[in-house]
Amino acid sequence: MNAAKFIWMNGKYVPWDEAQIHVLSHTLHYGNGVIEGTKAYKTDKGYAIFRLNEHTKRLKESAKMTLIDIPFTVEEMNEAQIELVRKNEFTGDNVYIRPFAFLGYGVMGLYHKDAPVETVMAAWEWGAYLGEEGLRRGIRLKIASMTRPANTSNMGKAKASANYLNSQMAKFEAIESGYDEALLLDDQGYVAEASGACFFMVRDGQLISPPNDNSLESITQKTVIEMAGKMGLEVVRRRITREEIYVADEAFLTGTAAEITPVREVDARLIGKGERGPITEKIQSGYFDIVFGRDPAYEHYLTYI
Repeated sequence: MNAAKFIWMNGKYVPWDEAQIHVLSHTLHYGNGVIEGTKAYKTDKGYAIFRLNEHTKRLKESAKMTLIDIPFTVEEMNEAQIELVRKNEFTGDNVYIRPFAFLGYGVMGLYHKDAPVETVMAAWEWGAYLGEEGLRRGIRLKIASMTRPANTSNMGKAKASANYLNSQMAKFEAIESGYDEALLLDDQGYVAEASGACFFMVRDGQLISPPNDNSLESITQKTVIEMAGKMGLEVVRRRITREEIYVADEAFLTGTAAEITPVREVDARLIGKGERGPITEKIQSGYFDIVFGRDPAYEHYLTYI
């Protein structure tokens, strides 16, 4: 990965290589931590962080769900991220920002109440998550053999570190099978989400995305739904079966890292014409106009550095 100059740790900016933790940190052994991800894009007015407050607020909410008491306010963490981008003096088109909180060194055993909470903000230059070619041509998607954990055994609404073991195994399976990304079903056999992104498909002019029954409430997904409404597209939130995907006209993934990534193939079945479809392209173009500050109607979602 591309190292930067500084990382914010517990209220202080420390050199990248000095941002270290003890090997007996609680989260390293038991998995209870929470993460976020947002991006700063280089606009004509300088870097701007997309929907900063919503992402930081979601970090605090995830922490509350998993019983981690972050000792910083949303406002303090927002300011830390703004200053972090400024201090690192980035030059690329976009910067990925990773706020996270975890349980540090001092307590061992499952009961974590007395474990110290560590709060960190990191940022680095990071290109297209699924590749520049994927943004243009679309990716190959595989429906994973494993499912998303049910709500009776997991907290899918929390952007929790432990939840991502499921994603990691699904992603590995997909890539080792020759695909680019994994799509997970829920315990009832309906589409949940990709390993780290939300799913949309287009059928008969309708834009369809599954409900967040046992998956993260995506900020990028909300943005796409808002955009689509203003574009005059009908948006439907409902359960989706795998068979419906195979006969969809278009499909794409959304997320902070994935942005708007077209899907050209699912389980060896071409989606539509096997390329980025016209509705996907329109939404993708509109999204990049927003995050790069070219659409004044959405400028309120940008925090300029």
